Amino acid sequence: MSTRPLNGRCALVTGSTAGIGLAIADELGKQGADLVLNGFGIDGAIEDLRASLEKRHGVRVTHHQADVSCRVEVQDLVDAAHAHGRGRVDILVNNAGYSIEAPTESFGIEAWDHQVAVNLSAPFHAIRCTLPGMRLRGWGRIVNVASVLGLVAVPNRIGYVATKHALIGLTKVVALETAGTAITCNAVCPGLVGNDRVRESHRKQALETRQSPEEVQRQVMALRQPSGNYIPSEDVAAMVAYLCGPHASEVRGAAWTLDGGWSAR
Repeated sequence: MSTRPLNGRCALVTGSTAGIGLAIADELGKQGADLVLNGFGIDGAIEDLRASLEKRHGVRVTHHQADVSCRVEVQDLVDAAHAHGRGRVDILVNNAGYSIEAPTESFGIEAWDHQVAVNLSAPFHAIRCTLPGMRLRGWGRIVNVASVLGLVAVPNRIGYVATKHALIGLTKVVALETAGTAITCNAVCPGLVGNDRVRESHRKQALETRQSPEEVQRQVMALRQPSGNYIPSEDVAAMVAYLCGPHASEVRGAAWTLDGGWSAR
């Protein structure tokens, strides 16, 4: 089996200028896929990132700064991806996500609408725009980055929990609609990933409670993630890459967990 099983494929990864999305793009590029990055950031830093991926993996890489909360910009992003892929988008990874914490009764209406737009409507529109081409070419991989909170719930995260549960439902519908084809649709459900956002949240909580970041991590993990360990972004990326590869052709409508035992409680 080739060490670059995605040679000749074009992959669009939303929210891929940092964190999990960047790790996913890096792994898909390593396996030979041309890349369409998406996300916000400083122009110079994004160009450096784009050029680095291109040089390290010997693939073509472009970036599109679409705001995926806007339906029209999702269409523009997919159009640009098709142009970069010489008329094809073979792999779609819906990774962009947004979360805030607040009790239900004080959860802002605008915050709710924005979470629905980014976490649920954006994947729908991206799939809607890429699926016809995948059907025409007879091959495709769609992976939705959900969350363990798409399977279980916690207080004060109504928008995130609701949209990630719905994203898994969307995944299953698309999987059934494409079950007779060489197109698959699956979801991955990480627990607490050791990215900058999570670690910064723990550092902030440590300052507020006059504890060490390590103690805050132990307390959070004791409540949520039995392994006590953060999930490495690279592990999420490896799972996504497997789902995009040749050995996952009959993995359909799955919601795969990497959660340190969280959902097993």
